[in-house]
Amino acid sequence: MSRLVKKSPALCTDLPLENSDILNKLHLLGQLLRSCFGPSGRLKHIHNNIGGQVVTTSTSSVLLPAINSSIPLLNLILASISSHVSRFSDCGLFAAIFCVTLIEKVKQSGPRHNEAIRINKHLLDLCINYLHQEECDCKVKLDFCSSQNLIKMAGSILCSKPATMLTENEALHISKLAVQAFLLTVPSNNTGIVTLGTTLIVTIEGLPVMESVVFPGLLVDIPDGFEGLEILDHLLEIGKQALKDEVKLFVCQKVIHPVLQQYLRSHGIIVVERVGLNLMQPLARLTGAQPVATLHTTIPHKAYGKVRNVTPRQFGSKTMLHLYPAEESVICTTVLCHRNETMLNELKVACQKTEHVLRLTLKEPFALLGGGCTETHLAAYIRHQCDATSSASRLGCLQTEYLLGVEAFCSSLESVAAALQHDGGDSLIDLTCAHHWTLPKDARQGDMETCVSRCGCGLLESSQSRKWCHLNTKYPVFSPASLTGDVTVHAKVLDSFTAKLNALQVAIETVNVVLDIRYTIQDIN
Repeated sequence: MSRLVKKSPALCTDLPLENSDILNKLHLLGQLLRSCFGPSGRLKHIHNNIGGQVVTTSTSSVLLPAINSSIPLLNLILASISSHVSRFSDCGLFAAIFCVTLIEKVKQSGPRHNEAIRINKHLLDLCINYLHQEECDCKVKLDFCSSQNLIKMAGSILCSKPATMLTENEALHISKLAVQAFLLTVPSNNTGIVTLGTTLIVTIEGLPVMESVVFPGLLVDIPDGFEGLEILDHLLEIGKQALKDEVKLFVCQKVIHPVLQQYLRSHGIIVVERVGLNLMQPLARLTGAQPVATLHTTIPHKAYGKVRNVTPRQFGSKTMLHLYPAEESVICTTVLCHRNETMLNELKVACQKTEHVLRLTLKEPFALLGGGCTETHLAAYIRHQCDATSSASRLGCLQTEYLLGVEAFCSSLESVAAALQHDGGDSLIDLTCAHHWTLPKDARQGDMETCVSRCGCGLLESSQSRKWCHLNTKYPVFSPASLTGDVTVHAKVLDSFTAKLNALQVAIETVNVVLDIRYTIQDIN
């Protein structure tokens, strides 16, 4: 007879942000997230304490779900940011770092939580309104007449995932493939509602990255013995019908009975089994075929589909069957190659996220300047726009509280930009256009012209006339100067406009929820 254990009461914590243990763990979470941020971010080895596979990553979609905490407040933050990543695929670490930093800044600076919430909402509205303006100087319009802008955006995403271990040439190659695959999923002749296609990813371990390639159509695993189609005498009714209807390719989601396989192959029909559920929908869309639930009944003629050609393709020791679409199709397959499993898995995730971000540009064809320049520019813009007297009165708070809230918000944005630096260098802001600059370790600010050639996004060049100031230090309030010329052409690093805008909203809304929490109740059984 089992022993009954009395159930423990739930753990209730009042004013969790006044709890030093919770604040310490929040700070630790922020340090972990910052250490992963950007192209030079440090990798994390994740391992469940009861065993299992070790995962190496710095990607938010892998990292955030793997962080387990016993603190409800931290789990709330992680769940909120993870939800953003699942819907927008990018800017997860930006949102998480900004969220944690702003909570800490509010706690340090001192405005009351109710006032801080109202100030945050007000500043968020300022940011959103500015980012939607045509004259916004940290936003660029994407021109779909040229693939270069899309390649830059794809490259910015891939280069921010250091666990992929891509060289500069490899990153450019994969960026081009990602854009090629994205364009193949966009229908060229379509009126009315546009339905995008699908990119399937096949991973090949052990081959060089430069052998990665994109094919229109589908690549499916083929059974052993595809090249030697032996003649067999076993006949089945279903096989007779397929032969009579001039079927050339017979595909099954699961397994095909060996007798039927032998009969079909003996008559020159290519048999493919175990293609899996994930491949069935794009396969049906590519061929126009309709899935048949059972082979115990006659196959209707409308269930058959078409392919233009079928070709075996070899990747190392792996042979796959390439199905060419009979007509224009929005289905393609990306074959990703890498040197080992860890790099390959990270590369696959990065490519999936890149494709999703590229799709977001179809709805909002804009990008934001990357490399921390959007964050520093927004901080300078908000400081210049905020009128303490009128805004404080309108929000019902003291001017001192309002100024403290603005400083917490702006310095948190600057802290995100500074988190891109992991090698002991300094982060600066120029006092003209408010872009982000990185000064190498042991270099002096007076040597900026010789040590630094361009800002974080690559748009601005260093010059003797330009003045800088360290981030998160006091600098004169100024209106960032407007940029001239074709910004998109010269910018080297571009971030997703849609993803970052939503990340900004999610981060601030999460901060406000956390600031508003008075009690947490936790079941510890």
